[in-house]
Amino acid sequence: MRTELVHGVLLFTGDFDERDAVIAQRTYPGRRVLLNNDGAIEVHPAGAGPAVSLLDR
Repeated sequence: MRTELVHGVLLFTGDFDERDAVIAQRTYPGRRVLLNNDGAIEVHPAGAGPAVSLLDR
């Protein structure tokens, strides 16, 4: 597994599932956590709208 900072978004690569995303949300309160289609977890800065995956940019 690897962790990167991409455009201000923490990206945890690996084979994660929804349970891991819930744990990440508790670990980073106030941030927007997203489980993307590749099984990676993205932790976006706080914001008003829903997080947009780095894969969709």
